[in-house]
Amino acid sequence: MEQWDAYNKDLELIDGIVLSRGEQIPDGLFHLVCDIIVQHTDGDYLIMQRDPKKHYGSMWEATAGGSALRGESPIQCAVRELYEETGIMSDSLTEVGKVADEQCHSIYVEYLCITDHDKMSVKLQIGETSDFRWVDKNTLLSMKNDELITERTQMFIDELKWDRNGICN
Repeated sequence: MEQWDAYNKDLELIDGIVLSRGEQIPDGLFHLVCDIIVQHTDGDYLIMQRDPKKHYGSMWEATAGGSALRGESPIQCAVRELYEETGIMSDSLTEVGKVADEQCHSIYVEYLCITDHDKMSVKLQIGETSDFRWVDKNTLLSMKNDELITERTQMFIDELKWDRNGICN
């Protein structure tokens, strides 16, 4: 059974508590989840289609990611998940945000990976994804809620609309 470290809402590790996938997480405790949006050096973004048998099957998602295993730091989780779900090996990830979700008992650490990885050599993870595409920023930003899953991912995408000076791109 997959085991996770327990954190408080400030992403501080709570010693002596181990959480397990599939078991209810007590109020006030959180597990760590990392999401990575992948941007090619040419400006395109990687989107992946979820396996039809998964929740939100056949919908597209703009992030690779998943839960941190016990003992993993956020960056270690992000590097592992990125490789497992795309075949892209990179340790030059930039943290772009953290979101605590009380309802899901999760803290999401969001990363941006800019890569020159061969666009046609993305490796899909069996049981997780069934297809991939590279899309330009305008296409990504124009994808509808019934195409691109999760409200949290939509918020992550919306953040791309703003540059560091608060000006809409």
